[in-house]
Amino acid sequence: MPLSEPAAREHIHTREVVCRGYRRTDGLWDIEGHLTDVKSYGFNTEQRGRLEPGDPVHEMWIRLTVDNQLTVHAVEVVTEKSPYHACGDITPDFQKLVGLNVTKGWTRAVKERLGGVHGCTHLVELLGPVATTAFQTVFPLLSREAEERAKAEGTRPVSKGRPPLLDMCHMFRGDGEHARRHWPEHYTGDRKDAAAAD
Repeated sequence: MPLSEPAAREHIHTREVVCRGYRRTDGLWDIEGHLTDVKSYGFNTEQRGRLEPGDPVHEMWIRLTVDNQLTVHAVEVVTEKSPYHACGDITPDFQKLVGLNVTKGWTRAVKERLGGVHGCTHLVELLGPVATTAFQTVFPLLSREAEERAKAEGTRPVSKGRPPLLDMCHMFRGDGEHARRHWPEHYTGDRKDAAAAD
């Protein structure tokens, strides 16, 4: 169901974030994010001169190259358009992300390294949807392939430790129905209730 009918209004600003995930032939994954900000009106800027309606105020790109465990192997960041010429000067600092893991603690680790004056607000914000795109790209495909291999071999997929999605949201809570059915060895709910549900 979409949002309700809005009040009469005037369109002022659009921020678009597009993220894409790619499997590389070398076994790694590229996760890319692209952010643009545009206004519906023209205005003058101090360093770029006149921006017409639809001209990007911001246009920025991020590529994280990660492995199957979502450890960052390489980072590429480009500030193509920004209000000030020096905005892109901070992009080399994003190399501080190499070696981090895009799982629990990612947001905190990013803010510790690139928060405030040590980064760019827009690029740091873009790392949030880039991280969730990494999850959506890597884990479902690897899981599906493991299931297909197990089915072909007549076995069950082997669990490799704690599921990355466990306790990441209310759907995957440790004491919830999904955990009980799909990750019984990690289920933290009442075992008596679980037995009764079966």
